[in-house]
Amino acid sequence: MKNTTYPIGSAGKEWQQSEREQWRNQTSIKRSYQEEVVSKIAALSDRFDVEQYGALSYDTDRYPVFSIRSKDWNAEKPNVLITGGVHGYETSGIHGALEFVNTKMTMYSKNFNIIVVPCVSPWGYETINRWNPLAIDPNRSFYPNSPAEESALLIDLVNKMGDFLVHIDLHETTDTDESEFRPALAARDGLEYIPGTIPDGFYTVGDTEKPQADFQAAVINSVSKVTHIAPADSDNQIIGSPVTQHGVINYPMKKLGLCGGITNCVYSTTTEVYPDSVKVSDEDCNHAQVAAIVGGLEYVLSQSE
Repeated sequence: MKNTTYPIGSAGKEWQQSEREQWRNQTSIKRSYQEEVVSKIAALSDRFDVEQYGALSYDTDRYPVFSIRSKDWNAEKPNVLITGGVHGYETSGIHGALEFVNTKMTMYSKNFNIIVVPCVSPWGYETINRWNPLAIDPNRSFYPNSPAEESALLIDLVNKMGDFLVHIDLHETTDTDESEFRPALAARDGLEYIPGTIPDGFYTVGDTEKPQADFQAAVINSVSKVTHIAPADSDNQIIGSPVTQHGVINYPMKKLGLCGGITNCVYSTTTEVYPDSVKVSDEDCNHAQVAAIVGGLEYVLSQSE
């Protein structure tokens, strides 16, 4: 019996190599990583230390991956990691990270060593996809011997950097999560697709093991000055998880292999911008990501006073 909710695969059967190839063959390049992202990274190299930390084997020339570091790295200052584009299709994660570097990073570098990885998954950026070409989700693959190149390269980079105090991972929740990516996930894994709802607004995902409620609240408060915060649904949930405070849910980051668990930092949050809302523009979404970073860093600074 064919899968009735997704055009690839058969109901109740996990995808094999042929289905994964069929999925990849229906993808196409829709925008340019080199023109829209790499060019912006290169333009920052006069003010920050830009380093290529690897390249994806799918096309090493087309998909180099970069980090941007504050200058004068000082062992006396705490380290901050900001990641974007773990899911390459989540546009404001990439461009919000770059906007933060361009407009705010120099100021906060007085107090922190900051490293920004603006686009972890450039193939996903170009094809507007959640997965990599092997139909693997990089944001479920942050663990030793990761099957996702994108995740493995970032793990290697982070492991060389020492301890981190803060990690902010920039994401989006989009309408296509429900129309495309969740049905595809169910089909890939041979499971029944159960429809869900997409929240209208910004929210954050904290770490179940170290939720840092006041830190999350500071991020939400900062973003609320830029865009609206997602309300809980009738079950007091957001995307199926209990709301712990306004605009905040928690996941077990390391257990799920999420990027948010890549370090042993004290303060971590995963941002979720909703770019499909009629209330926001692309610019608003980028500003919301910047506001989230600023809110988090300001809170951490307030704790050291």
